[in-house]
Order: sequence, then C-alpha cells, then structure tokens
Amino acid sequence: MAKELQRPATGAPKTLMGEFNWKVGGQQGEGIDSTGEIVSQTLNRLGYYVYQYRHFMSLIKGGHTNYKVRAADHLIRHHGDELHILIAFDQKTIDHNLHELVRDGVIVYDDAFKARVPAERQVRVYGVPLTRIARELGNPIMKNMVAVGVTAALVGLPVEEFRPTIEARFGAKGDQVVELNMEALRRGFEYGAREIGQVATLPRRPEVRRRLFISGNEALAFGALAAGCRFLAAYPITPATEIMYWFLKNFPKYGGVVVQAEDEIAAVNMAIGANYAGVRAMTSTSGPGISLMQEAVGLAGMSETPLVVVDVMRGGPSTGLPTKTEQSDLNELIFGTHGEIPRIVLTPATVEDCFYMAVEAFNLAERYQCPVYLVSDLSLGMSRQSIDGLDYSRVRIDRGALISQEELDAMERGAYKRYLVTESGISPRSLPGMRNGRFVALGNEHDEAGTEEIEDTSTREIQMKKRMRKLDGLDLSDYVDYYGDEPADRVDLLVVGWGSTIGRIQEAVARLEADGYKVGHLHLRALYPFPKEKVRRYLAPAPRVLVVENNYTGQLAGYLQREVGFHEKLHGCRKFNGDPFLASEIYSRAREVLLHG
Repeated sequence: MAKELQRPATGAPKTLMGEFNWKVGGQQGEGIDSTGEIVSQTLNRLGYYVYQYRHFMSLIKGGHTNYKVRAADHLIRHHGDELHILIAFDQKTIDHNLHELVRDGVIVYDDAFKARVPAERQVRVYGVPLTRIARELGNPIMKNMVAVGVTAALVGLPVEEFRPTIEARFGAKGDQVVELNMEALRRGFEYGAREIGQVATLPRRPEVRRRLFISGNEALAFGALAAGCRFLAAYPITPATEIMYWFLKNFPKYGGVVVQAEDEIAAVNMAIGANYAGVRAMTSTSGPGISLMQEAVGLAGMSETPLVVVDVMRGGPSTGLPTKTEQSDLNELIFGTHGEIPRIVLTPATVEDCFYMAVEAFNLAERYQCPVYLVSDLSLGMSRQSIDGLDYSRVRIDRGALISQEELDAMERGAYKRYLVTESGISPRSLPGMRNGRFVALGNEHDEAGTEEIEDTSTREIQMKKRMRKLDGLDLSDYVDYYGDEPADRVDLLVVGWGSTIGRIQEAVARLEADGYKVGHLHLRALYPFPKEKVRRYLAPAPRVLVVENNYTGQLAGYLQREVGFHEKLHGCRKFNGDPFLASEIYSRAREVLLHG
C-alpha cells in the first residue's frame, strides 16, 4: 500500500483549469532531467503548450536539482508560480519546493527515505516504492520511469501516450531497452492507479498539431544558421554551451565549422578573423567571457569588422552562480571596452525572438560593420517551450556595403580606401583575395587607406567621427513593444521590462487588470543605440513606472534615467537570488507601488 501521511477528503478528481504544473526533484545523477524531458516532450506531442525549467547546481553528481513542467491549453512564457504534483526522490526536494504546492496538491515520494512534511500544510503525501519496483526490473535508476508511470495514473493519462517519446529517446539502443522502459512506466501506472487513484484531470487538450519544442539557445543557434553563419568559435561556459553543442550536431550538414578555443579571448579573435575573411561568424559566451573579450571587441570596433557576440547571462560577479539566471551584464554590454566604439545591443524576449533576432544581428553587424551583442539569459536560453512555429519567409540576408570586384578593377592600383570617409560613416568593405582590395585591419588608429597607423590629431578626429556616426541612421524603435488595452496616458501604472521577464510581466499585468487597475506593459528588445524618443512617449504620460529586472542595482532603471529622465516616477522591482521572477512577485510589487508609490 502507498504510505499516506495525510489526505484530506477531496471527492472526485480535480479538473485543472487551463494549466498543469508538475515537478520532479532529487540529486544530480538520478535521471532528473531525463524524467522531466519525457514528461514535457510527451505533453508537447499531445498538443499542450509546454514550458520546462531546470533548477540545477554546477556539479556532476549530488546537490539538489529539479525539473519543472508547466503544460497549458494556451501559449505560456514562463514556468509558473504554482505546483500541482511534486515527485520527490529525497527530502531536499520536499524542503526546497513545498512552498510552491497548491492547497490539496500532491507529493509522491520514494519510500526508500522517510518523508517529513509539516502537518499544517494541506497537501496529500504518498510514499511509493519507486526504487523497489525499479530493482525488480533490474536497475534501480529506472525509478524515474516508474515515477513517470505514477504521474500518468494520477492524471489519467494512458501509458501508451508515452511510447513515441520513449521510442525517440531510446530507440537507438534497441527494442529491448524501449520495452524495458515502457514496462517501468506500466508498473508505476498500475501501482499509482491501484493505491492512489486519479487525483486530477488534465486541462482541455488544445487542437493537436505539431509544435516546435525548443529552447532559446537552440532557436538562437538555428537563427544564426539560417542567417548564413558558418563559423563558431567558443569556449564552453554555462549557460551558453548548448549553443556550441547545437552547432556541433548541425553545422557539418551545411559546411559549417566549430572550434572549441582554449579560452574566450582566443574564441572572439577567431570570430573576428573569420568575419574579416568574409565568413559570417560568431562567438557565444556568458558574463565572465564577455569580460575577457572586451579588448577584442574594441579591435572589431576600431577595424570596423562585423562581429556577433552572444551573451547568455548568468549570476555574477566572478564565477558567481554558473547555473542560475540574472540580467546583470547590461552595463558591461553597453559601456564595456576601453575607448569608444559603435556597438549594437539586442535583447530578445521570447524563443521566437531568439531565432529572428539572430538573423538580424548578422545583418546589422555587416550593415554597420561593428560588433553586435545578442543578449539572452539562462531562463530564456535553457528553457524549452512549445511554440506554433517559425516563419522562414521573414529571413532576409543583408551583407551591407560590400565593394564589387568590378568596382575595384576600375580603380588604380592602391587607390582602394577601406576606411573611406563617407556621409553615413559606412565604407565599402573588400574581402581578402579581391584584386586591388588589399588593406590592413589595424587595431591602431589609421588613415582612410588603412595601410598604416597614424597619430596626428586631425586624422584621428575624422576617423573617430566617421565610426561613431555609423549608427546615427539606425532606428531600433521597432524593438520597443507596448502591450495594453489603454494608451500610456490613461494607465495607473506602466510596467517596463526587457528580455526573459516578458511572460511573468504579462501574467502579473493580467492579475492587476482583473483587480480593476489599468496597466500598460512596455518591453524593450533592443537597448543600444537606445530608442529614446519612442520610450519617452510612453514614459512621459504614465503616472508611475515599475521597472522589472533580474539584478541588484537596477541597471535598466538607471539607464532609463540617463537616457530619458523621469527619476521621480521610476520604481524598481528587482530580483537577484538566481531564480527567475514569479508573476506573483511582480504583481505584489506592483500593488505596493499602486497603493503607496
């Protein structure tokens, strides 16, 4: 019999309205990720919109890890605030995640340990012999598959619905392995159905269709491939390493090359070299790597070499929190490098953004011949979610001002001026090997020809002004999005965010509007050059502004004050403990500002 600590009378299974939240936790090395992936992929195959989030430590084995799956009948953009079912392989899982369980929620724990749950918590707790059943099948690690089977019983999901996922995951290992895993699922299902019974009914299933189940990292890499990128140099660093893994798997099919460099300094210089040679190239890293790359990014700016640098942010400073999320690299990205160079900073907010804006990052880098930062974070980068698809017709390639061989042939030998002073500040670019197109991409200040360094003040001033005015014509206002039924001059509160906070903000705003407040939401998907005029139009009439960001000092709020002012009306909503925001946290802070701000 299942060991039941407490079970309030509930009657018939509860129908979950709109969404289902499930989590499995234990020690790293116990198959937590594979368990979560099987549940999330199966629900995605069944047509649900799914969002998965991993909480893990920077250890190979040991330490607490958990995997949360949120499934809904509508598009969702974050991992959710609540939890309906928790599968616990150890006591730490209960201790760390009990606060998320809704009233009358369910804990299923492996009865190989003695669970402790505060008596005042109104939850149902069942001990199930997960390990014993797995041992009977010949391998105790298969307790994770038994747990999936128990989960299926609790929500009334037939075991066979998992077969396509199991076959896709284990098919290469042979039919015997597939059937062994299916048997573990069946054993778990039978035990759960017999000893516990169905406790909940899944939400209404949306129209079944093929949906992409993809992470921000995967979408960004896919977008880079679609943009024509064929060279990646990178050093492994969480949470950006998945980008390199994706390229290693897919690049060879398209003639691409991946180099694992000895460090981030080498990686960015390799990417600069490849771009100089005419290949669309990039590097991917996180905050510590960005710090190491600063001098080389200055080289790209001075030599006017296109460069795309992906920053998947994590908790800092120093090594910081390698497996936790944060938005604390903003100042580094906008103001980093010694001296002054033009650069572009793009901040995708969704998985779809990661794809489309990767394409645009390469176009902008070559159009303006400067570094482009494409900025994500662990929460967006490493979380897979269901999306309805991508529109490949939106992919357009713009290689900027490339000089033709015909134009070079019409010039006298040595007449080509790589850094020709133009009204736009953008000079036609030649590629190595083009006749009459020779130049030196100096890191020193140089003249128009780019064949020798200079130190005279007049040429320096001319070249500096030329570089810095390149971005004068770049309007990023299309990357400023306003959401709201009311215009900004009629709202009670304007919430401003950037990057992965978008889903949390949208759900918090919906709750505020249900309370009767008029709330607008301004989301910034590009931060440099700052689209100040469009942002000012929204901030100026709003009576109160709440700036939501995952950092301690309020970097976006400070940046807004620098660029558009309104110091007295800006309020902060900040989180910096390594976890992404919950919608309830933004809602609570917004209520404070509305009532007392």
